[in-house]
Amino acid sequence: MRYILNRFGFLLISAWAAVSINFVLPRLMPGNPALLMVSRYAGELTPRALHAIKLQFGVTSAPLLVQYWHYLINLIHGRLGVSLTYYPVPVSRVIASSLPWTLGLAGTATAIAAIAGTWLGIFAAWRRNRWPDSILTTGTTFTGAIPHQWFGLLLLLGLGYGLHWFPVAHAYSTQMTPQWTLAFAENVVYHALLPAITIVVPGLGGWLLHMRNNMMQTIGDDYIVFARAKGVSPRGLMLQHAARNALLPSVTNFAMAIGFVVGGVLLVEVVFSYPGVGYQLFTAVQNEDYPLMQGLFLIISLSVLMVNFLVDLLYAWLDPRSRRVGVD
Repeated sequence: MRYILNRFGFLLISAWAAVSINFVLPRLMPGNPALLMVSRYAGELTPRALHAIKLQFGVTSAPLLVQYWHYLINLIHGRLGVSLTYYPVPVSRVIASSLPWTLGLAGTATAIAAIAGTWLGIFAAWRRNRWPDSILTTGTTFTGAIPHQWFGLLLLLGLGYGLHWFPVAHAYSTQMTPQWTLAFAENVVYHALLPAITIVVPGLGGWLLHMRNNMMQTIGDDYIVFARAKGVSPRGLMLQHAARNALLPSVTNFAMAIGFVVGGVLLVEVVFSYPGVGYQLFTAVQNEDYPLMQGLFLIISLSVLMVNFLVDLLYAWLDPRSRRVGVD
């Protein structure tokens, strides 16, 4: 319990720091698009309507501490402001509409890359110094060095524009209406194949090499030597003894990767015009949409902090030795 409370306290302090930085940064940026937008209506709206628009965009002359207090109150109530790009749509609604697409695409692709890369790393360690090991490590090292966006452009030009096997943009066909039907689900999966391949293929190398290196270190431990002396088969030695213990660092890496999934693979989403968090962030930067940028940064940072907290709890459950480190 002491370990959990320590980690929870660290989570609260980190969350407060992220929220405070998220409040300060936009106010340090040059320009104020909200004031520019309000000034457009200065001669067209009544003073009362103009004052309402100023309140929507948070344009105020109040002291900074007062603004910070109102910012925290609005944050507690889930009010992140109004998007300048999608005015008058609230930022929370924009994020709610884009977050499921990012979780579905980047989350699924990251899970596939992690599971496939981990199993390939186990197989490469099992067949170490043989041709499967050489082919897998060399091939995935090469693909892992390819930038995601460049690999996506190659797939887009070759399989999309060239062979017309896959759609080249968006999350579903424009003539379809989003609804819970099998036809719509198939169309979404069809549109997500190229972006998913773009994420999975370059990501395999890191997972494979990480698991292979962990396996190679674990194989030299005393309990592995003892199990081999007892007559345990090479397959059982790898899967039941070495792999189970070598998986612990990979669990941490996987959880960290899931935390960063919320931020989306920005350049991949931009290449395929996929309506996820990364694409919305790109649009917000282009349009200097500070409320939307602020909301997206906040969601991304809090998601990473929450996943880190859950990783600490999971790792303490998988490896009881780590609990004493946190307590001491």
